[in-house]
Amino acid sequence: MTKYQVVGIGNAVVDVITQCSEAFLKENHIEKGIMQLVDKDRSAALFSGMSDDRMQTPGGSVANTIAGIGSLGLPTAFIGRVRDDILGTFYAESMIADGTDFVNAPVADEELPTSRCMIFVTPDGERSLNTYLGISTDLGPHDVPLDVASDTKIMFLEGYLFDKDAGKEAFLQASRFTRQAGGMAGIAISDPFCVNRHRADFLRMIADELDFVIGNEAEVKSLFETDDLEAALAKTAAMCPLVVCTRSGEGVTIIRGEERVDVPVTKVVPVDATGAGDQFAAGFLYGLATGRDLETCGRMGNVCAAEVISHIGPRPEKDMMETFKAQGLV
Repeated sequence: MTKYQVVGIGNAVVDVITQCSEAFLKENHIEKGIMQLVDKDRSAALFSGMSDDRMQTPGGSVANTIAGIGSLGLPTAFIGRVRDDILGTFYAESMIADGTDFVNAPVADEELPTSRCMIFVTPDGERSLNTYLGISTDLGPHDVPLDVASDTKIMFLEGYLFDKDAGKEAFLQASRFTRQAGGMAGIAISDPFCVNRHRADFLRMIADELDFVIGNEAEVKSLFETDDLEAALAKTAAMCPLVVCTRSGEGVTIIRGEERVDVPVTKVVPVDATGAGDQFAAGFLYGLATGRDLETCGRMGNVCAAEVISHIGPRPEKDMMETFKAQGLV
């Protein structure tokens, strides 16, 4: 029996979320609907322009997923790097308070501050992310505890960390520790632009080091530089035992060997799309960890995604286990 059901490794980022107008995006040269990296000065300028009623939460894509799984009652842990500053202390304490072990103590005497992502949400629910990557991107293999990575059923990796060699090495170490101990490892592709920067490394790791991959339609197509989703899915499935592709209002496609499941969704108008993919992964991985069939895993993911886009913020506000019970999923 493993200590953890799911362990995540990724950027430890404090999310700061505010609503804004379309005009605000234009005035501040913020490209709508994508994640952009910003430097320290740009970060400070954007932060000062956020409204006073902004919301602050511990974030990072995979960290949001792990928190969602923890809220469903499974034992979870997160491997990430923060500084012992105000935001870093807030981050570590918040993860622990939410029921997830934060296994890396905040780092003292470090030049880079804790990472933060400023999220601007327009009236249509679309989010525009501006991320200052501080200390979190320095995560390396020395931050991956053997006793944690080898004592989990599932290891879940965040594609954004591919931007530094140390992050890739941390992924390899985490994946190998988990798989050698009998667990499974997988990755969230994270972003098409991230794939474009590191396509060869992504493909190599998916083919040789991982048991599953989760991505949206644009991310899966970017792996093979094609506009043909079916072709991209077939190629990914030939490399990796389990492929999960979210398709917004068209639902989710799941392929495991010869088995394919297409799970529809009920279309809703989002209040805030932040965290939709992260919470889909939370529901899906909960199902996977607890032995559900693929259709149920997909439905669990869709339910979690639908909940998180119904309000501001990247983590669930409702008791998702009660929602699962109400929909006959558990």
